Amino acid sequence: MSKHAIGAPGSSPRWTSTAKSGMGTALWNSSLVWFTLSHGILNEVYFPSVDVACIRDMGLIITDGRDMFSEEKRDTVSTVTPEADGVPAYRMANRCRRGRYEIHKQVVTDPRRNVLLQHTRFVPLGPDADSYRAYVIVAPHLGNSGGDNEAWVGEYRGVPMLFARRADITLAFACSIPWTATSVGFVGVSDGWQDLHRHNRLTWGFTHADCGNVALTGELDGDAARAGVVVALGFGATPEEAGLRVQQSFLDGFEAAYQTYVTAWQQYHASLVPLDRLAPRPRDLYRTSVTMLRVHEDKRFPGGVVPSLSIPWGFEKGSTNLGDYHLVWPRDLALAGGALVAAGARAEALRILHYLFATQEADGHWAQSMTVEGRPQWNGPQMDEAALAILFVDLLRRERFLEQSDDSDRIWAMVRRAAAFIVRCGPVLQGDRTDRDPGFSPFTLAAEVAALLVAAELADEHREPDVARYLRETADIWNEGIDAWTYVTATDMAGWVGVEGYY
Repeated sequence: MSKHAIGAPGSSPRWTSTAKSGMGTALWNSSLVWFTLSHGILNEVYFPSVDVACIRDMGLIITDGRDMFSEEKRDTVSTVTPEADGVPAYRMANRCRRGRYEIHKQVVTDPRRNVLLQHTRFVPLGPDADSYRAYVIVAPHLGNSGGDNEAWVGEYRGVPMLFARRADITLAFACSIPWTATSVGFVGVSDGWQDLHRHNRLTWGFTHADCGNVALTGELDGDAARAGVVVALGFGATPEEAGLRVQQSFLDGFEAAYQTYVTAWQQYHASLVPLDRLAPRPRDLYRTSVTMLRVHEDKRFPGGVVPSLSIPWGFEKGSTNLGDYHLVWPRDLALAGGALVAAGARAEALRILHYLFATQEADGHWAQSMTVEGRPQWNGPQMDEAALAILFVDLLRRERFLEQSDDSDRIWAMVRRAAAFIVRCGPVLQGDRTDRDPGFSPFTLAAEVAALLVAAELADEHREPDVARYLRETADIWNEGIDAWTYVTATDMAGWVGVEGYY
């Protein structure tokens, strides 16, 4: 029987912490799901691109059915451990601060489909252990929006599932052992958190929450949770598609997905330059760093790398103000490409180069930031973004990543347009100092001068000596102007530090 939740549309939606303790995705392009971890629980999950967040978080609440209410993300001490160096599969151990229970979890994405899998084992402790109940709550924010989601309790081919939908994205939320109780509701009014906080059990049993900031809640079977169950988030265009993917993941089994996921990452690292052997450390920061760069690359638009799978100051951000971390910034893109070159990741570096080919504007610049499909978000061009793209090309050439490539003419066309933009609009634009503020920057000037000299070399190679000469003369003039533009003396800061001046 249908029972519609009260309190629409719920509280104003917000995102969550950027203090991530883990991020991951499968290497296979058949899985378009990315996840993040913080405070011992799952945070934003992204689908179908690295710039589309689809949930706020997913965590457990523990009650005893009478007067105990304990929230996993607030009331436990959490330990997060990667499966292996450079492998973004994680084991989480969350222990109740009062010693009443432990929660052990493993998180991966299914390499074969758009499903996130969390193996969950709930271990009650103490004399009241038999009375403890575990509930899983998910806060959908589908398609980067938490304000207009629809939720309902349903099934797929007889398998109980909870669903959420917004526009063309549907989420299926299920457990490998069917939920013993379920409810959907509006956050802050009629969601499972409010019900459990007031009653220490699910009593409302709402089946529909039509449009707003919604949450999905399922109670784990007690005996099964003690042995270990798998909680799944499946994504698709329709409820049938999302539900089918979840059911297929359950049939394949968590262990098969986990091993495939881990093995693919280990094989990837075996293909890289073993820089970690030069300075061994207890934690392999090199492997972890390369993994994080690779995790942040989109799969539908290869080469599109975003700075961070997070939403800055998320606790203050709603659906209409996401910030800019999961957008493509050409500056960050070129720097990420340089790091991948150092690791010997030729295919990944060339994907970035081709992404730069495809997203360069006709006048030679790149948008300040853009979605992964290349749609400009902030469109104030910046000189260093054009310059760093040229320097990235030079790095690829010097490291011989282009020796087997037939992109020579296309590369020169891109560099020529970028250099023309620099000499036409440089050495400074309105946003060069702090993304929004005007002013000279030593970093930007250095990048521009170096980029013009690189472009001059390429002009010579492509038999354009007049262009090469003009670029070198411009670089010389700008280099001579760096002191006049950026060195200051007799300021309060200089006096306080005790120096004549500074850049």
